[in-house]
Order: sequence, then structure tokens, then C-alpha cells
Amino acid sequence: MQDRLDLRTVVGNAAHPAVLERAGARDADILLAVTQSDETNMVACKLAATMFNIPTKIARIRAADYLSHPEIFAADNFAVDLAICPEQILTDNIVKLIEFPEALQVLEFAQGLVSLVATRAFHGGPLVGHEIEYLRKHMPQIDTRVAAIFRHDSPVNPEGKTVIEAGDEVFFIAATQNIRTVMRELRRMDKPVKRVMIGGGGNIGRRLARALEKNYEVKIIEYSKAGAERLAAELDRALVLAGDVTDEELLAQENVSEMDVYCALTNDDENNIMSALLAKRLGARKVIALINRSSYVNLLQAGQIDIAISPAQATIGTLLAHVRRGDCEAVHSLRRGAAEALELIAHGDRKSSRVVGRRVEELDLPKGVTLGAIVRRRADKPATPEAAFDARDYEVLIAHHDTLIEAEDHVIVFATSKHLVAKVEKLFQVGLGFF
Repeated sequence: MQDRLDLRTVVGNAAHPAVLERAGARDADILLAVTQSDETNMVACKLAATMFNIPTKIARIRAADYLSHPEIFAADNFAVDLAICPEQILTDNIVKLIEFPEALQVLEFAQGLVSLVATRAFHGGPLVGHEIEYLRKHMPQIDTRVAAIFRHDSPVNPEGKTVIEAGDEVFFIAATQNIRTVMRELRRMDKPVKRVMIGGGGNIGRRLARALEKNYEVKIIEYSKAGAERLAAELDRALVLAGDVTDEELLAQENVSEMDVYCALTNDDENNIMSALLAKRLGARKVIALINRSSYVNLLQAGQIDIAISPAQATIGTLLAHVRRGDCEAVHSLRRGAAEALELIAHGDRKSSRVVGRRVEELDLPKGVTLGAIVRRRADKPATPEAAFDARDYEVLIAHHDTLIEAEDHVIVFATSKHLVAKVEKLFQVGLGFF
């Protein structure tokens, strides 16, 4: 790591005070405790709070038992400011992709009020061959915005006169309640998903089976017989099979050809790739593969495998929200880490801020940056000090050229390259006069 990246590495146990000291804990602003051991991560956070006074402590926690008792993470216990569970984040992402089978990615902002969806435009889609402004004429009752278009892996600046072509990867943003209607305009709607087969009964496969079994017909394949028995005892309706996910005979015998979605979720990239390719060849309508190696993800996406998911890219946004400058509520990594979408809160007034009190067309936005939507507190729901964000008190405004940004608006911004993020952060920072 030290050879490949611009960082310093320290060898040792992250739960030992001397190791943390050697790593520079006394001068750190954030501790990210992301080892394979929950207990090591929690102890590291406790030491960071009591011995080194590190302001922000983030821990990776895998055990559902810990996560179901949030009081464990309180300041007077293990002092974990944010507990992240990569397996749960991945499970939530896959559930969304099954709920919206036409999508390549579905991301939520402002506690689910706004969704950003990526989909591939297909021949025969209602919008293909038309200019973007046609969307508003075609659907006058629903407000949406095309945040970005990627054509042959290169970004295309979305303007009113931009024509959407077949094969384009289109990112559009809308109020979550309108997403399905907008997707119908972009491409033919797939049949709803009814049958799902999961290859791999590990942490993610088990979580996904549990999340889906009430609403879908679920089959799950687990290699270990003992693991399959444990799964069968834990799950209520899902059918558990003991076998190898790369066994073509088993897949054919269990009617993978009738599956709406096949998810390859073992711990082995090669097994996931082979299993997903086999399932696709045997007739599965859509296949999703979990791929840890980022180089594999770029090779496979948009080929025979419909969606290749990188656990690192799915999880990184949760961490980035705490690292980004400015008041950042959420960050999502897009297109395998090449682009980012951020939810930033605008503070200050026209004097102290470069965004508040200005219309979108007045902003000095770098090329490749789009303001997608604004989530604003309703006029009849005045804010109270220290009030928690309650989605019912807010409304969604799709950002157009004449939209005025007000103080405390949640602004959703799309950057086609992660290198543009620093400029976006700078734009949303308030001047010293504000303090």
C-alpha cells in the first residue's frame, strides 16, 4: 500500500494504544476503524476518545447483534460516532436494483425524498432520439432533470438540446415518488421481478434472502452443507439448496432459466463471474455479480453480466460524507468511483455564501457539475433549534436555471469526475464573516 499510494503505513494491532500513538492518533481528526474484527474496531474507537481525543470515530460493524443495540456505541460506552455495516449497505443496494429492474444504480438523498437513478437508454425507448427538453413537454405534470449522460464511457454535458442516443448511460434525478413514471419514459419497463436466485449464503446472501423472502420467490445456494442447514433454520420462506454455484447441472435443474434475477454473492470473485455467466447463458433474465477487484468490475459491467457491484464503491460514500469539506449530508460514489453525487447544505446569506440568494444560472459551476435538486423546509414547518431532519417537513424542488437557492437548503450536486468535488466543496463553504 505504501508503494502504491501516497500514505504512511504502520504494522500492528489497531486496538493497542502504542500502535495508535505510532500512527499519529494525537494529531488525527478522524479515526476509521475498518478491520475485519468488530471488537478491534470498537476498542480502537474507545481508545481514540479516551486517550487521544479524536473528534470523529467511525467503525465497521458486521454483527447484527451489536447493530441492534445502538446504546453500545454511545459516547460513555464505545464512543462510536458512526457504525457502518458494508454488508447491509450492499444488501440495500441490491434490493433497490431488484425493485427497479431497469436501473443500473439507485441512490437516495434527503432520507429517501430524492432518488438519483442510472439507466441505459435502449432502442425503441420513448426518449431515445429526442432532445432532453422533450421530457418536460412529454410529462408536464412531473418534474425531473437529467443530471448526467455518459456515452462510450465519456461524459456528455446535458442541455435542453442534447439528444439521448441508444446505449447512453443516463443519470436522472426526481422526487422518489415519481421515479417509476420517469423511468417508463426513458426505456421500456421490464416485467416486475417475482423470482430471485442467490448464489452464496454468506453474510450478504443471507441478509438479501431475509430482505426479499416476504415479497419474492427466493432460492439460495450455499456450498457448505452445515451452512445450508443453518440458513434453512434462519429463513422462513426461502428455499435453501446445498451445492456449488458454478455447477451448471444444479443451476439448470433448479430452473435458473425462469429466474428474473440471479445474484452471485459468494466471497470469491471468479466463482461469482463464472456463476453469473452460466446463469445468463442458461436463460436468467438479469444477473448481478459481486466483484471485489475494481479492475474486474470495469471489464465486466455492460457485458454479459448486467450489473457488477463493487463492495468498496458501494460503501465508500458513507465514509466520504464525513471526510468532505463543507456541510455534507451524503455522498454517493458513481460509475465505479469515477463520479460523485453529493448532498450539501447551503449556509449563510448572499454576502457570506457563493450560492445562497443566487439563481442556479448565476452560480460559477465548473463544467461537468450539475445541480440536480433542492430539498427545502416547507414554509408552514418552521425550524426549531437542534430539530432532527424529518422528511415530512420538507419538499423537493428540481433545480432549473431560474431556481433560487435559500439558506439551509439541501442541494444535490452531480460531478461527472471526482476531481471536480474539491471545487464544489469550495463553492459551498461560507466566508469567515458568517461565523
